[in-house]
Amino acid sequence: MSSPCQGVILAAGHGARMGAIADRYPKALLPVCNIPLIHRHLDTLRRLGVRDVIIVVGHLGDQIRQALGNGEAWRLSITYAEQTDRQGLAHAVGQLEAYLDRPFYLLLGDIYFEFDHLDALRAAFETHRAAVALAVREDEDLDAVRRNFSVETDAAGRVSRLIEKPAHPPTRCKGCGLYLADRRLFDAIRETPRSALRNEYELTDAIQRLVEHGAPVHAVPMVAWDMNITEPNDLVTCSVRELARRGLPHLLGHDCRLAPGCAINGSVLGDGVRVLHPIRLERCVVLPGTIVDATEDYTGVLIAP
Repeated sequence: MSSPCQGVILAAGHGARMGAIADRYPKALLPVCNIPLIHRHLDTLRRLGVRDVIIVVGHLGDQIRQALGNGEAWRLSITYAEQTDRQGLAHAVGQLEAYLDRPFYLLLGDIYFEFDHLDALRAAFETHRAAVALAVREDEDLDAVRRNFSVETDAAGRVSRLIEKPAHPPTRCKGCGLYLADRRLFDAIRETPRSALRNEYELTDAIQRLVEHGAPVHAVPMVAWDMNITEPNDLVTCSVRELARRGLPHLLGHDCRLAPGCAINGSVLGDGVRVLHPIRLERCVVLPGTIVDATEDYTGVLIAP
């Protein structure tokens, strides 16, 4: 590729299973160890050589615009596209055709990633002249495959079949929400009908359409671990894991104030948190600005304002 790839982050979703938190925060701004997911994605795209990023916003999109601005803090140029009618991931990507004039990385904005060999995606894309290269990992948890999509490949990694949210996964190889694609993907999206599963335009189905037409699609095992942030406990799981990766007993944001006698273990407190009583917080995440007025201990929960 003669010029840097572009980047796309899909961050329009509502996150209904996050409960009341979804009414106050777009999922892409939820923090893992006090770093919003979308900040991590911007750092990833910059490491991949991207300079121009399109972010698709919808639910509470103004919060994302305000938090990221024009991207100068990441040495990136950010453009925003509004998805007013959410009809699935393929629909969101299809709306970006006029914005994209070269191969592009695509990241789902509500996923926490740990990567191995980040450059492997582009290497596979170029080596195989792929229409799409997609990040995968072997997941021991078949339920995680059922919640995402399964990927079947030959010995060289060429994809033969993808199944969105399979009831009976034929493999433990799971798609992880990071792609590198060229403009052939837009042709496939135009040919993709709504799914019977969710009555949406599924990105997995569009990529399967490319496979069926003989276009090279390659799977790249480059993800060490990932989690789709779907429910409040997912944010706790990711933050506790990240603490362990950093070797930290806990993490406190700026200007946290704790009552004498508080015990903080394996927990992350955001900026401006107040804990008013000498309680124990064990494997918890407390979002910024929260005042914790409880007199009983908390274990394994997300605490929000």
